[in-house]
Amino acid sequence: MGIYELSAKELGEKIKKKEISSEEVVNAFYKRIEEIEKKIHSFITLTKEEAIKQAKIVDEKIRKNEPVGELAGIPIAIKDNLCIQRIRTTCGSKILENYFAPYDATVIEKLRKADAIFVGKTNMDEFAMGSSTETSYFGLTRNPQNLEYIPGGSSGGSASAVAAKEIPFALGSDTGGSIRQPASCCGIVGLKPTYGRVSRYGLVAFASSLDQIGPLARDVYDCALLLKIISGYDEKDSTSINLPVPDFSQGLQGLKGLQGIKVGLPKEYFIEGIEPEVEKAVKEAAKVLAELGAEIIEISLPHTEYAVATYYLIAPSEASANLARYDGVRYGYRSTFNVQRSTLEEVYERTRGEGFGVEVKRRIMLGTYALSAGYYDAYYLKALKVRTLIKKDFDEAFKKVEVILTPTAPTPAFKLGEKLDDPLKMYLSDIFTISANLAGIPGISIPCGYTGGGIHLPIGLQILGKPFTEETVLKVAYAYEQTMNGKRITDNDK
Repeated sequence: MGIYELSAKELGEKIKKKEISSEEVVNAFYKRIEEIEKKIHSFITLTKEEAIKQAKIVDEKIRKNEPVGELAGIPIAIKDNLCIQRIRTTCGSKILENYFAPYDATVIEKLRKADAIFVGKTNMDEFAMGSSTETSYFGLTRNPQNLEYIPGGSSGGSASAVAAKEIPFALGSDTGGSIRQPASCCGIVGLKPTYGRVSRYGLVAFASSLDQIGPLARDVYDCALLLKIISGYDEKDSTSINLPVPDFSQGLQGLKGLQGIKVGLPKEYFIEGIEPEVEKAVKEAAKVLAELGAEIIEISLPHTEYAVATYYLIAPSEASANLARYDGVRYGYRSTFNVQRSTLEEVYERTRGEGFGVEVKRRIMLGTYALSAGYYDAYYLKALKVRTLIKKDFDEAFKKVEVILTPTAPTPAFKLGEKLDDPLKMYLSDIFTISANLAGIPGISIPCGYTGGGIHLPIGLQILGKPFTEETVLKVAYAYEQTMNGKRITDNDK
């Protein structure tokens, strides 16, 4: 087994035991990247020189028997909307093509303290607006499982890098499903923590009341390991919650079954439009959980049908405010067309017209319209009220169950270009993930099967939990994963 095939847990153990060096590990992953990156395009920026320096420092600490961090020497990829000091941070957009962050995001500071190694910045839908990683200014990303299919989005670069074994784990961000949906498409594990569990300081904002940073990994244990490192209160983030951080991975040790766990199966998530193979795989997963001792209970989340409409009023509204800072004056791209004779308003218009892609412009216009005089009450304010109803649905459901089981997406990955010209169909890709962001609850996607017909595309199982119960969500996911281990395809070296 090659170094790049090892999990983060296995790599960490071998590095600390001096069986392999961190520098060897980093070089092995860069070799892997060189072999397949041209096929899938997971990365926007690679930071090999810096990574080798970091690895040598870790190796020197270990050689001298000095204390090292929990992720000592383990490579990680970072979605390109997270700031790393002196490293280019583009958000997949022309408007930030040459922006170098002057500071580290809080999650990056935490990873540095843990001695993780930053391999590069991953590709993404521009400003995280998309479900397929096709809207990036730097080109699309392909699904390692099948190169003709999308890897999901907007964290498609992180998901494809993990699935292709270019990296053991990665960070993404999730505004309406942008960690869980690509994890589902690529056949890996992706977790959106509770809103406030992980600091958003240094995350380039899309929709501030929805955005949350989270891990993507090949298995549940590595996901839990990374979540522990990045979690915790941060005074620099006013939405950060001051709660103790459990040792998420330690809680998985010695897990026997799911006796006493009540699992909700919402009837609204098995609707017309869901692909039959997806429905079958999720219901089979529910049977496995029942065999493990869980009690399966049908529940109702009655306002589910309004989630997409609610999200696509709130998210674009917040985006229109957040993206107003990209004006060609303060930082980022500035149009040079006749700039000496242009008015300030013309500079704004041309900079944004040339710097933003089609999807970003569409969402800015939607949001600006929803917030405009005469429409605020009719659209944005009403959407906030429905958001409250959606959250109350979950509050009621969680009085009966500990976790909720759903498909991650209504279909497996679709073909590249298939929905690019039909925004409404693209938006519906997130129909099962959006509600968790609106309610601020944690959710994880894990593989639960593959489609037939010779294509073999992964199917994702979503497990949702009460606020700040990531431990329970991870335990249910881990129990299922361990039961199914060896019964499903996990490797694909295309």
